[in-house]
Amino acid sequence: MPIGSKTILIVEDEPLVRFDLIDLFEHAGWRVFDAGNADEAIAILDGHKEIRAVLTDVQMPGSMDGVKLAHYVRDRFPPTVLFVVSGNVPIPQHELPVRTTFLSKPFDHHRLLRQLEAGSAQNM
Repeated sequence: MPIGSKTILIVEDEPLVRFDLIDLFEHAGWRVFDAGNADEAIAILDGHKEIRAVLTDVQMPGSMDGVKLAHYVRDRFPPTVLFVVSGNVPIPQHELPVRTTFLSKPFDHHRLLRQLEAGSAQNM
């Protein structure tokens, strides 16, 4: 798939939230990969170089949280569009990698979709 393809990895440990997001993006024409933690996400990213967007929750089980995963993704796959979401305390922008958007839960799914599509179009 081309670099600008609409392909996203959703990293969320809450299955109902993850399935809701998968459904949203698939209905909007995105190819969706999903993971329940950062370790699964890294394995998927390593095997699917066509992924151009990552949406990750902050708190999840495993070897790293969503903020650390976002830094890993930015370092390893620089053009990736990154969204970090949390239902708890907002993450200060200075703790996030450059060009990362933070969203507080609950968030407007359709606004998120518009932001992601705009970010993906810029990285084509």
